[in-house]
Amino acid sequence: QVHLVESGGGLVQAGGSLRLSCTASGSIFSINAMGWYRQAPGKQRELVAAITRGGSTNYADSVKGRFTISRDNAKNTVYLQMNSLKPEDTAVYYCRMVIYDYLYWGQGTQVTVSS
Repeated sequence: QVHLVESGGGLVQAGGSLRLSCTASGSIFSINAMGWYRQAPGKQRELVAAITRGGSTNYADSVKGRFTISRDNAKNTVYLQMNSLKPEDTAVYYCRMVIYDYLYWGQGTQVTVSS
């Protein structure tokens, strides 16, 4: 059984920063792609950033230059450094991992950016 646990969300003023973490636990040998998604009220879940096992990354246009995704394979952990936060970044953020060709999601962590 694999579980993803997220941390690091919270309330921050516009222009501030937050760092999200997501760690996978369980019987894991290796993790392929890792990513962060977000879902704002009344909107569909969208990709924020993703990173392959080799370290290749891609970002949503709305966060390019402000957010950075990284991973620590030894710790089965993915991070999302969020800088210059805007009110429109307010959402529940979910991590997602591809492990043995199965998709796993975290429980979500709330990020609220006040203006």
